[in-house]
Amino acid sequence: MDALQFLDAKTPKPQPIYALVGDEDFLKRYAREKIIATALGGEDPSFAVAVYAGDKLDFSTVRNELETLPFLAPCRVVIVEGADKFVTDNRPALEAYFVKPSTVGVLVLDVKTFPENTKLAKALPDAAKILCKGPPAHKAYELHSWCVKWAQTAHKKKLAMNAAEQLVDLVGTSMGLLDQELGKLANAVGAKAGIAVEDVDRLVGRSKAANVFLILDAIGEGRAGEALSILQELFGEGEDPLAVMGPLTSQLRKLATVGRLHFVEKMALGPAMDAAGVPKWDKARISCEKQMKHLGGRRLLKLSDWLVEINYGLKGGNPLPERVQVERLVVMLARPRDK
Repeated sequence: MDALQFLDAKTPKPQPIYALVGDEDFLKRYAREKIIATALGGEDPSFAVAVYAGDKLDFSTVRNELETLPFLAPCRVVIVEGADKFVTDNRPALEAYFVKPSTVGVLVLDVKTFPENTKLAKALPDAAKILCKGPPAHKAYELHSWCVKWAQTAHKKKLAMNAAEQLVDLVGTSMGLLDQELGKLANAVGAKAGIAVEDVDRLVGRSKAANVFLILDAIGEGRAGEALSILQELFGEGEDPLAVMGPLTSQLRKLATVGRLHFVEKMALGPAMDAAGVPKWDKARISCEKQMKHLGGRRLLKLSDWLVEINYGLKGGNPLPERVQVERLVVMLARPRDK
């Protein structure tokens, strides 16, 4: 079950075992809170919840906790954090426990992965496997609607859709960071009922992803020196070239998709941007159009190949330093197009 679906459920059916799967800590935190509330029915968790680190934990400790009668609560909740090693080391014991779990305890396994082809995964119903993963960078648009909904639910503010798009572009796809920025925005706008795109522009700090947008804006306006300067500032601040390439690749893939749809499939520019997932707020559309005009059809159609090439190079396929490889790509993009 997707974590957002689990969190939206008003009265989820209690399960004796849960697996929180993925790497989005924000979703895991809220899923844990909901599991505890569901299991304890509103009782004080102080004497009913035990949390263990999974790297040096033996199964007998967990089993004893799960079988201990709860104090002033309907059951005990035992959470194993970073449980991947615990699951690997205790797989036979867990398989036996999954068949006959405790009647007075709830086990929560916080793991990065939980392969569906294992006996453990097959033993759990979908309702007990909570997928805690945010959307990948190239599907950041899926977060826009979530931001609007979360701003209203958690922060009691109406967030305009174009403000949500701007927020994701500036902050990135980390749901925890997005929640933090929404909280700051809610406090900053005070008595105002809503958060507008102007508020986001004024109040939200720029992330690494936002600096990548500045690089692309400079490229689109033919300012090669400025694009390289921003990139070198990121490297000077200690940013890893691979980390910089993440948001850069995401945006360049959108440009490549727009280019293919527009120049090869003859789709009108607006629908091509829609299909590629370019945000609909004016600044994003204008920037995309400038970048396309600067690059031209020939380079746009080569973008996908260039991205494959640099991905291979950054993983060891090119002897040049990683930083130099990224700088070369930016220079290729920023130089004036052939007439």
